[in-house]
Parts: sequence; C-alpha cells; structure tokens
Amino acid sequence: MAHSTPASAGTPAALDTFPALLLAHASARGSRPAMREKDLGIWQTLTWSQVADHVRLAANGLAALGIGPGMHVAVIGENRPRLYMAMMAAQCLGAIPVPLYQDAVAQEMVYVLQDAEVGVAVVEDQEQVDKMLEVRGQCPALRHVVYDDPRGLRHYADPMLRSYEQLEEAGREHAQRHPGFFDAAVAAVQPHDPAAMFYTSGTTGKPKGVVLTHHALIDRARAVAEMEKLTDREDVLAYLPPAWIGQNMFSYTQLLVSGFTVNHPESPDTVAIDMRDIGPTYYFAPPRVLEGLLTHVMIRMEDAGYLKRKLFHACMNLARRVGARILDGKSVGAWDRLCYALGNVLVYGPLRNALGMSRVRVAYTAGEAIGPDLFVFYRSIGINLKQLYGSTETSVFVCVQPDGQVRDDTVGPPVAGVDIRVAGNGEILVKSPGLFKEYYRNPQATAEARSEDGWFHTGDAGYLDTDGQLKIIDRAKDVGKLADGSLFAPKYIENKLKFFPHIKEAVAFGAGRDRVCAFINIDLEAVGNWAERRGLPYAGYTDLAGKDEVYQLIGECVEKVNADLAADPKLSASQVSRFLILHKELDPDDDELTRTRKVRRAFIAQKYGVLVEALFSDRPTQFVETEVKFEDGRVGKISADLKIRSARTFPAITARAA
Repeated sequence: MAHSTPASAGTPAALDTFPALLLAHASARGSRPAMREKDLGIWQTLTWSQVADHVRLAANGLAALGIGPGMHVAVIGENRPRLYMAMMAAQCLGAIPVPLYQDAVAQEMVYVLQDAEVGVAVVEDQEQVDKMLEVRGQCPALRHVVYDDPRGLRHYADPMLRSYEQLEEAGREHAQRHPGFFDAAVAAVQPHDPAAMFYTSGTTGKPKGVVLTHHALIDRARAVAEMEKLTDREDVLAYLPPAWIGQNMFSYTQLLVSGFTVNHPESPDTVAIDMRDIGPTYYFAPPRVLEGLLTHVMIRMEDAGYLKRKLFHACMNLARRVGARILDGKSVGAWDRLCYALGNVLVYGPLRNALGMSRVRVAYTAGEAIGPDLFVFYRSIGINLKQLYGSTETSVFVCVQPDGQVRDDTVGPPVAGVDIRVAGNGEILVKSPGLFKEYYRNPQATAEARSEDGWFHTGDAGYLDTDGQLKIIDRAKDVGKLADGSLFAPKYIENKLKFFPHIKEAVAFGAGRDRVCAFINIDLEAVGNWAERRGLPYAGYTDLAGKDEVYQLIGECVEKVNADLAADPKLSASQVSRFLILHKELDPDDDELTRTRKVRRAFIAQKYGVLVEALFSDRPTQFVETEVKFEDGRVGKISADLKIRSARTFPAITARAA
C-alpha cells in the first residue's frame, strides 16, 4: 500500500521561503518525482534531488549574468520544468520572477519589461525569442535571453541569446569560482521578501505589478493543504498559463509547500490526452475549461445512437436529483442509490474516465463565477468540484468550500486566517496573511486598494449569508440597476447563457435601461457540428453566425434562461429581451477579453456602441465594420449586417401565499 506523507511533513513552519522548501524536499523525499514532462509522447521524470541540482546550477548561471537580490527575471512560455526551475533559481538569489502570458503579442509585453526593468528573460522557444528580439530596442534593461527549446534557433547568432544548457554551464563555472555562494544567497532570503510579481490584466488601465512575498504565498498554500489533507502523493496537471496566479498557486507554490508531483503536458493541444494519462488527484480549472469539456461531451452524445442518448439523459436526470447528495454523504433512498450505482457503471464512470477525472479527489474552479447548472453537472457525476474565491492580490485563497458544505450559489466560508467584511456599498473587503505587499512602483494604487488598517478592497459585490458562506453577485462596478430600479447583475446572466454548449461567450447590457439585451458568441465547434448534422452548409464563423436557423437555436437557449430568471425574485426583470450574434469571436488579441478570457465589458460597449444602440432601438439589423488583429501582427477589417432578434420573456413568478 502506498504511503502518503501529510503535506506539512518535512516542511515545518520555519520553512517560510521557497528556496528553503525546495532544499527540504530534496533532503526528505529526494528520490520522489517532483516534475514530469511529456516529450515526443514519453513522460520524462525529474526527482526532487535532480530539481534541486538543476536549480543550484541555474541560480549560479543567473548570478553570472548579473542577477541579484531585488532584480526581476521574466519567465515566458507554457508550463515547462526548466521555466519552473528558472523561477526557483531566481528566488534562491533573492530575485523576483515575473511570469508573462505566453500568448501575448510582443508589444503587449513591452510595458511589463519596461516597468519591471527586466534584465534577463527565460523563455520557452523560438516564438518567445523572436518577441524579445523584436522589442529589445524599447527595453534597454533587457541584456540576456535564455531559451529552453532550441528548435528553429540553430542559425540565430545574436550575442543576447544563450541556451538553457549554456546557462547551466555558466552556473557550473560560477559555482567552482564561488563555492559558498549559493548557500549564502539562499540563507539571505527572508519570508517577507518579494517572491514573485504578477501583472494584472489591465482591464481599466495600465497593468499593475502585484508584489507577493514568500510568506503570503506559502501561508495560503499551507492553510488549504491542511484543510484538504493534501499529501506528497498528489498528481497535478499544469496546463493553464503560468502567468495566471491560479495556475502558479496550484502547480508552483503548492508544489513546493506539499511536495507532490506536477505534470507538464506536451503541448496545449494534447492536454485532454495527457490528462487521461496522468489521472490527476488534485485538479483546477476555470469555468471556461469546464464549459469546453462539457461541450465536447454533449457533441459526442448528439452523435450517439438513439438508445445511448436515451440512457445518457435518463442517467443524467437521476444524477442531477441525487448525485450531489451521494457525493456529500447525505441520505438517499435505497432504490435511488442502487440506480445511481448502476448509472456509475454505465455512464458516470466512463464519463469521468473520458474527462481524465477518474482519480480526482479534490477539484476547484475559480477565476470567474461558474454557472450553477455547469457546477451541478460535474458534482452530480461524482467529481468533487468546489468553488473558491480569491485574487492575485490575496494569494488566491480567500474562501474555499469545505467538503459537506458545497453549494452552487456560494464560494464557501473564509479560509483559516481570513477576515471578510462587507462595505456599505456591498463591496467585499478582505484581511488576510496572503495580502500583497504593494503594487510595484505605484503607491497611489496601493493606497486606494488597501486601507491603512489592512483591509483590501476586492472590487467584488456580495454578502455573507446566514451560515457564513460568501455569495458573489458580480464585480461591484458592473452591478447596476435597470431604469425601474431592479437589480442588474450582468455576469450572472452571462453565466446562465454560457451553460448551453452552443454559446461560447455572452455580454449583457442593461444598466440604466428599461430592459436587458445581449451579444452572443456561438461556439463554432458545437454549432458547426449541429449544422452539419442538419445538412446546413456554411463558409466560416461569420456565415454560420448569421444564419436564421442558428438564430432560432440561440433564441431557444435565451428563452430557457429567461424562464429561469422569471423564477428569481431579484432578477426576474433582467430577462434578455433582444439579442444579436456577433460576426466575430471576442478575442484577447483585439483587447475584447483579458488573457484569462474575462470580458472587457466597458471596452466592448465602447467598441461596439453602434450595436448596443441598435439593440435598444428596436432596429431589425445593423451594419458593423470591425478592425481585427491577426496572429502574425497584421491588421484587417471584417464587416457584416447583423440581425437582431427579440426573445420571449415571462411574467415574474411570485411565491404563492401559504
């Protein structure tokens, strides 16, 4: 029987820096796997001892390049062991890693490289090298670029570039010349020193550098490790952008706190296969990933035979009724329990296996609110999916749903050590050991976000319910009122729309108006599959989005949402009365979404102002021309005559008198 060591074993509370944790794991569990990476279809393993040895070389190598305490090292790429070890190496020197989004275009990176005065960038491959070479004229501090993957770089002779092997070789020579250097550097790192800097998405202006200390990150990771009883035997799949604090917490901070194994997929395209290979026990996904997985399931079911479809829907109806109760250990009738066990053999088990979630013990979703229907779906088939709440500035963990207290309408009670207060305007205020140190070189923004007595203004609106669980309504700035004074919470409406596999994105408008209207992005894969089964030809996204049959399909989804909203006394007035299907997908490259795919609502309202006015003016169509950026940096225009349709709305359902 496999032995499981509690997360805190070998990592006593005194180990409050990342370098100290790394060396403790190398000593306590040196032969255990720390990281795996899939390369050419084969999983390669690095033990904790090997990781520590590589980090020692890389730290010496960075020191040879002039990196020292307080300096910033950019890290850019997908999840890769060498990029993780480069972050560890920087922290061993008292330097501060700054992860950047790997899919950002070169010019998006300029502000961060300039603001953080980055001298060394450690990047994944040729694509990221090309970006650094493109912007170096605008970033005078940038002196060295270290790359992991040499493919395509054989003929690059720029003196700024060096391979990761060359970095380690320079580290080997530096260590020989300065034998006590590494240990002294590690000993000098203190818990309240900056450990990492993450830049905000910049939805309302320039991105801000959020400075987080070793203590803040480690304290929050420890609190949740104890709550969830994480051990060094967990398997985690690292597949989200490392520049996102959520991924960084789960696959980097918690890796070093708990000593488990983090697995790096071969590429973004192989995540689903790699997930089934690994079978993670501890899993994290934002709602958009869970929506995508569910869309794939629903597409496959639509293509299945009649009997399979009938069995699936019958089992899912049962699961929605009793699945979550069984998962929570609550009482369920013997007949329902027997039927569910049969459904587990025929449907739920194979479905969990197809999703790669057969071994999941704890799964979290965060990043934005998840639609209740989507949340219930995963729990009903036996996946212990829970919601958490937090932000970059709070080191992620503010609230987490404990087992047995999981509800679809809350994000759980505060985690140990966290205090929550709701301001008079409904904004949530947080006090936590995980709070950020400052916004880098921005004392004014720091003072605005955090009061003198230590309360952080989250910008989210919500309230604590009677059993101490936090309910998030929306971003405080987005919650408004309709013209008649009724509550308008756009994110809540959008999440209900996005539960349907045919809807990829939605943007609701209505603040100060007499009704609610919405933009819809269809899911090209799901709607394309639907169209092909009906023999409906189309030439691409724009053509498909404009078809009357597709409008009818989306209209049915909108009406189902309206029927649900009619039963909600607070939001019955927020039913969607008119909608249009956008002629293009909302895209981070066009500044319509953040890199974590959150809607930039104010920007979209301004960019598509003519469409917003057309929705509220009863026009049946509206011409629009939009500038788009292509992946190679070119700019083009796309235009269309968009149809606008009304949706059926329903009278508010008031509670019957007793």
